[in-house]
Amino acid sequence: MTAIAVAGLGAMGSRLAARLVAAGHEVTVWNRSAGKAEPLAELGAIPAATPAQAASRAELLITMVADPAPLRAVTEGPDGVVAGASASLTVVEMSTVGPAAVARLASALPPATGLLDAPVLGSLAEAESGSLVIFAGGPAQLVERVSPVLAAVGSVLHVGDLGAGAAAKLMANAALFATLGTLGEAIALARGLGMSSEAAYRVLAATPLAAQAERRRAAIEGGEYPPRFRLTLAGKDARLIADAAAAAGVDLRLTTAAGTWLAEAEQAGLGDRDYTAMLKTILRGRDNGPSCPRPDAPLRPARSRPATTG
Repeated sequence: MTAIAVAGLGAMGSRLAARLVAAGHEVTVWNRSAGKAEPLAELGAIPAATPAQAASRAELLITMVADPAPLRAVTEGPDGVVAGASASLTVVEMSTVGPAAVARLASALPPATGLLDAPVLGSLAEAESGSLVIFAGGPAQLVERVSPVLAAVGSVLHVGDLGAGAAAKLMANAALFATLGTLGEAIALARGLGMSSEAAYRVLAATPLAAQAERRRAAIEGGEYPPRFRLTLAGKDARLIADAAAAAGVDLRLTTAAGTWLAEAEQAGLGDRDYTAMLKTILRGRDNGPSCPRPDAPLRPARSRPATTG
């Protein structure tokens, strides 16, 4: 049994804490809205009054928050994790906050306190089942030491030194967002050129987009995008990717384009829906509905444009 603290009890953090309680660990929990700790207390977790108090009780403390600003709020200041950190504590930063935020946290913690950045790939279902992929950055010995504990929530993939976990998560999300944007644009093109949905999905099945097309088809045709990974958080991740790429001097044209679709979907009021609702924005005006042909019927060709010269 390990004394663990979890700071941040949102959709992901609360599920991680529940998994760790079920695994038999002594789990202390803290959240800015104290009411979110109550269901976990019923499972056996111990609420803390402040992040500092949570850190003082733990051998391993997990942070799981939305973005860099809440991470600073949780870790810094007189009641923050740093104030309660000791040489025996290991902090595992599991939020998606980017390498710069990890570097700031490393500089704030006492030198003897261990730190890993270990953001996760997966969403609510994977958090509940303990099947997340955990991208761990930091010393190999420290990763090896905490991996048996993190096994309760997923499989650990050591990707390099401190900061590499945050970098790996941005890389993974860049691939995910660009793939989703490409899928949406491919379907929009098919509809604009008058292809039936059945024909379009048969074509997609013969491309590298096959798995994504099959997985997203029901949501696209039904127009329903129940939240697993909120679009607002995906938009935040897209901005982190853009910032990290700019700092590194890397030109990400496809990923930047995907980020604009996420931003437009958020501006359209889809922020609380799943990030895949960016497909709704890409396909606006071409979604199947009462005024559109059924999925197996040819769709209206794109309007012709006036000829231009030059």
